Amino acid sequence: MSLKIISGSSHRQFTEKVCQFLGIEETKMTIKVFSNENRFIKIEEPVRGDDVFVIQTQASPVDAHIIELLMIIRTLRDASAKRITAVLPYLPYIRSDKKDQPRVCLAARLMADMIEIAGANRVLIMEMHSPQTQGFFSIPTDHIIAAPDIVEHLKEHWDLHNYVLVAGDSGAAKLLQPYADSLNLPVAMMDKRRIGNEERVTIKGVVGDVRDKKALIIDDETSSGGTLIEDAKYLLNQAGVQSVDVCFIHAALGKGTVEKLNSSPIGRFVTTDTIPLSSELRNVEVVSVTKRFAEFIGRIHDDKSVKSINDLT
Repeated sequence: MSLKIISGSSHRQFTEKVCQFLGIEETKMTIKVFSNENRFIKIEEPVRGDDVFVIQTQASPVDAHIIELLMIIRTLRDASAKRITAVLPYLPYIRSDKKDQPRVCLAARLMADMIEIAGANRVLIMEMHSPQTQGFFSIPTDHIIAAPDIVEHLKEHWDLHNYVLVAGDSGAAKLLQPYADSLNLPVAMMDKRRIGNEERVTIKGVVGDVRDKKALIIDDETSSGGTLIEDAKYLLNQAGVQSVDVCFIHAALGKGTVEKLNSSPIGRFVTTDTIPLSSELRNVEVVSVTKRFAEFIGRIHDDKSVKSINDLT
């Protein structure tokens, strides 16, 4: 069966780069939004019996792009594509992965259900917020980590002397392991508490030796930027670090976040291109993960193992 790549409208540049690495042309599709905000989807090329990968990520308007993804998948299923893989650099609502309050929606599970019902046969996601999210899908689900690309970037472009890696909280501590092992750097963890749905947290202290060191906070994503900024202020003003830089894998930045980060004491930012990023964020280094996605797609299409692609060298 032939390999086909289809792009939703959320991040076309990402899809273009993936297609360049694979050496194929993107399959043509028409997307139209009517005056009543209903969407029209038409695949402009035959896909019967093909292996089709649909790339869609989080971007504003988020809910409209979710509907668009589901419509594309259903259209491909009705057009007799043999296998449909939803490629999700970032899965919207992925942070709603547990019932930590009464009568709340487990939205990440709902996303998984909708993608399957629409007709997807497989899912490819980068850096889920929590490992259990992979179990929300009953279809094959491949999880890509960003560490190999970010570690390579840091080794090539940064002087990491006197740096310590800092986890934003206990949940992010495990995320640090491949970075610490590959970069041979010490680690520390912010000790803090979050109450309810509030984006602000209370910092109790820092676990680990950070005084007189340069801190690099590593987290899977940020939306409001508030927690990162409070961490940076605490590390600089109370923990005695020399400087604070931040790496977040997914730039899920909300309204006003860029302005807050730009006026914060954080020195440099490192992120990936899983989500379209505003060019207004200062001192940001964007690490492209499109080659890694292309490698995953190529191996899945050829029915080869993908385990080694996540390994750090």
